[in-house]
Amino acid sequence: MIHLDFSFSEEQEMLRQTVRQFGEKKLRPRIREIDEKKEIPEDVIKGMVDLGLFGVNFSSSVGGSDQDLTAAAIVVEELARADFTCATAVYYLVQVGWAMMLDKYGTEQARMEILPKVVKQENFFGIATTEPEGGSDLAAMRTTIKKKGNKWVINGEKAYISGVNEAMRLGGGYFGLAKSDPNAGHKGFTCIVFPMGKNVKGLSTTLYEDMGRMGLSTGGFTMKEVEVPDYYVIGQVNNGFYLSMEGFNAARVLVAAACCGAGQGLLDFGIDFIKQRKAFGQPLAKFQGIQFELADNYAQLDAARLVTYRAAWMVDEFYRSKKFTSLQCSKAVAEAKLLAPLIGFKAANDAMTWFGAYGYTKEGLIEAGVRGIRSYSVGAEGAQNIMRIIIAREVLGREFMK
Repeated sequence: MIHLDFSFSEEQEMLRQTVRQFGEKKLRPRIREIDEKKEIPEDVIKGMVDLGLFGVNFSSSVGGSDQDLTAAAIVVEELARADFTCATAVYYLVQVGWAMMLDKYGTEQARMEILPKVVKQENFFGIATTEPEGGSDLAAMRTTIKKKGNKWVINGEKAYISGVNEAMRLGGGYFGLAKSDPNAGHKGFTCIVFPMGKNVKGLSTTLYEDMGRMGLSTGGFTMKEVEVPDYYVIGQVNNGFYLSMEGFNAARVLVAAACCGAGQGLLDFGIDFIKQRKAFGQPLAKFQGIQFELADNYAQLDAARLVTYRAAWMVDEFYRSKKFTSLQCSKAVAEAKLLAPLIGFKAANDAMTWFGAYGYTKEGLIEAGVRGIRSYSVGAEGAQNIMRIIIAREVLGREFMK
């Protein structure tokens, strides 16, 4: 007997409503402030901490609430719906997605040292795999780690990393990936915490000026003979490539959820406008050309949302019961990460067009959302063509891949 249930649990619905109310009251009125001041207000972050959002998918042993990736996706979607510049959603998702991997595979000492502070936002935690010479091509990575007594020594450079300024200010670190055996190919990578903070010797940083998502910094950092304790290793030595791919499954689900939320938030923003704005004696919403465009975007966003939450459910089942393999999850996640950024951006771009010249001004506000959501179709957590490669690999079989 086939049983399908597309509803959320009562607990999940309560979480959604709580975050939605928070977003409408605390985030939406602050969009322009976040974009212009290039930071998320401290009272907003404190409000998220007070709601327990940063620990929603962490274990209770580190201060979390023992929920799952689906719960985190709900939070991300609602944050992006409210702050459709995506800054707040990105600030949140890079932390809960990758700190979740530390929670699952990190040593007890590293978990207890870092994660309770992430829950309270006394530390920042993110992901740092991209390098100046390549992002999705992890095999070309040059960062290395070498064992030295009971420590590891890190040398290398990371680029286009979210939250560099925040990590230096708050301390904490990144879920890092480096070569521990340069001669072993993809079997010679190890995941390890890259420490951040003003007191880390051998660490230097730089910041970039992005076109959108202004409330969260983007930058890079160089590590020269940076020493970290042995307990900062995440998972098994030389098994980092596979562990990082598992982490990207979780992170990409959250990215897709952010695109669904931002796309819906921007579409709703546009709907409010076309109901009020008049042309030729009637509201824009009465013109069939706009109605058809609206209907297409609404339906496509709904489809993207369903694909995204199916992927979240599959990843959760992977951890709960191994009902799905990691590769099955990768295919489902890639579908969500392929569709949601493109669909979300189209909805945002079409809604901006409804505003006419006003939409192209800073006063129009919608332009900040268009700039923000665009980031997810140019490479964040994996470029779109990488998602296509993953899907094609699983559909055709590896023998048809180069």
